[in-house]
Amino acid sequence: MQRSVAMVTGASSGFGLLTVVELAKSGYLVIATMRDTRKQEPLLTLAEEQQVRERIQVWSLDVTKRTQIIEIAEKLTETYQRLDVLVNNAGVSIGGFNEEIREEDWRLSMETNFFGVVFLTQAILPLMRQQQSGKIINMSSVGERIAFPGYGPYSSSKFALEGFSESLRLELANYGVDVILIEPGAYQTDIWTKGFTHIENTSPTDSPYQHPMKQVLSVGKLLTKQAGQPIDVAKKIVNISAKRKPRLRYAMGRGSMLAVILTGLLPWRWLEALIRWQLRKK
Repeated sequence: MQRSVAMVTGASSGFGLLTVVELAKSGYLVIATMRDTRKQEPLLTLAEEQQVRERIQVWSLDVTKRTQIIEIAEKLTETYQRLDVLVNNAGVSIGGFNEEIREEDWRLSMETNFFGVVFLTQAILPLMRQQQSGKIINMSSVGERIAFPGYGPYSSSKFALEGFSESLRLELANYGVDVILIEPGAYQTDIWTKGFTHIENTSPTDSPYQHPMKQVLSVGKLLTKQAGQPIDVAKKIVNISAKRKPRLRYAMGRGSMLAVILTGLLPWRWLEALIRWQLRKK
């Protein structure tokens, strides 16, 4: 019987790296894609430690490049003739106050977090439809539940991803292909520390938003220190991959669960007042 095949984008670190190894441990042949394959060493080292190196292939893919997406879909079809699980994990966390965010940062956020998912999914869907099976797992965020100040580009891309995923799930319901959203809160991954650094390096020194931006960064850094371990998310993805009828959404982590509860119970004006109070704190 042919081994099941999975593909994970953004596999050089964080959720992506751990998901590749966990899928390989559960028996999948995993295609680990990353923009810069020179960064594959941490993945391969962990794979060796877990004795699954022979089940992992590292392929180059920048999800913002349409030509690379087409090429990798063709390579996948020619090499394995199937794809059972696609984990759209590649992402960037770009923030700042909306008035001051550069055009190139808005575009990078949407190209990576949204359009990259859309176009890669389009490219592999004929294969999944033909085999009448498959799971497309899209990494969303707690930022879809509440669009926090200071993270306009990130939240916008995740809101768009959620709408795309809902629509796609309904379209594929009769073709044996499931679409799933993972909505993590804060976890100890590089995406947030890189995001904080980007905000600090790109925010104008004379910004009228200096104080609220400091508050946003302070809260974000505190939450990251208290965040859960990303291995929990990787193991959940493997668990979902084995489910016969997975749900559309899986909220994970304290921050995400709290956001689900708050948005479900409290009027928006109360949430808004709470956030505005936090931004004004000295």
